[in-house]
Amino acid sequence: MSTTPETAPKRGSRLPRLARRAQLLEAAQEVFVANGYHAAAMDDIADRAGVSKPVLYQHFPGKLELYLALLDTSCDAIIASVRDALKSTDDNKQRVTATMHAFYDYVANAQGAFRLVFESDLTNEPAVRERVDRVTHACAEAVSEVISADAGLNREQSMVLAVSLVGMAQVSARFWLAADNPSLPQEHAADLVASLAWRGIGGFPRTES
Repeated sequence: MSTTPETAPKRGSRLPRLARRAQLLEAAQEVFVANGYHAAAMDDIADRAGVSKPVLYQHFPGKLELYLALLDTSCDAIIASVRDALKSTDDNKQRVTATMHAFYDYVANAQGAFRLVFESDLTNEPAVRERVDRVTHACAEAVSEVISADAGLNREQSMVLAVSLVGMAQVSARFWLAADNPSLPQEHAADLVASLAWRGIGGFPRTES
């Protein structure tokens, strides 16, 4: 459940350290997603979480450190979803579909965490750029391992194809979400892009060991 001024704990209420950290990250995500990094203020995040600024600074020494911690969580989430999708079946057509749905589910999440990863206004910061690039690389690495094993392509060839698939997934998902009241349901959009992707990657015959 999202933290709002009405639902945030009253100032002074004590929480275990890990629970407090999770609460602060949730509040920070709402503020960063709504305002972007540059317009977000630590005062706003503290108010949203229902804590004082000193409490916020006990957990995060500054706004950048807080943003990076939140970005790490968001990046880990989409990477884990893609890996889970690839492990969910041995059928490669279904793997493509599951991977597309993983990206669409991530982008469509009401909390908007994807904006921190794919639409950050702080990508000129090396630490942020490193994390954003890690998402593409880690997801592509996972996909390329399947392509290499099944199609007998070398690592460089597999990575080029994998990066193309990952790019198709995240760009199309963001395009779909950007439409005002999209008439195309999320599931149908993901299936449509998965069909396109499979028509391409399916052209590489599966080799038998």
